[in-house]
Amino acid sequence: MMEERTFSIKQTATQTGITEDTIRYYEKIALLPRAERKDNGHRIYRQEDIDTIQLISCLKKTGMPLDEMRPFLSVSTDADPAEYPELVGLLKSHRENIVSQIASLQQVVDFIDMKLEKGKYRRDCSDETRDDASDHKVSTVQMNYFPLSTGKSGV
Repeated sequence: MMEERTFSIKQTATQTGITEDTIRYYEKIALLPRAERKDNGHRIYRQEDIDTIQLISCLKKTGMPLDEMRPFLSVSTDADPAEYPELVGLLKSHRENIVSQIASLQQVVDFIDMKLEKGKYRRDCSDETRDDASDHKVSTVQMNYFPLSTGKSGV
């Protein structure tokens, strides 16, 4: 029988892109199970641990708080999602939030693109500026925060 490969905390950090301190923190808050130890006290990790850390990293990138990840980490990677309808519901809800954030960020990108295209960063109070801006995907709220320029005043 082939012996399972193990990894040091340094190797694990390198493979996952997560710092050693963060890995220790995940253990401390029980997001990860306590690592086994060698006779010299050094932590050892298995591929399963690395997979879990990568899942945590992925969920974290979506903005999911660490405490909300716990239920997902307890489910086997080969589990049938139909067996966990509550987790599917949570993921769908989280996905909707992310899609909403993407749409909001796209508005900001559109606004920045418009600013770069126009080459102006401030506006005066003329009506022609508002009419000109109506061709772009910028909300009234954004207009209030990021006023347009007509070119009559400097940058």
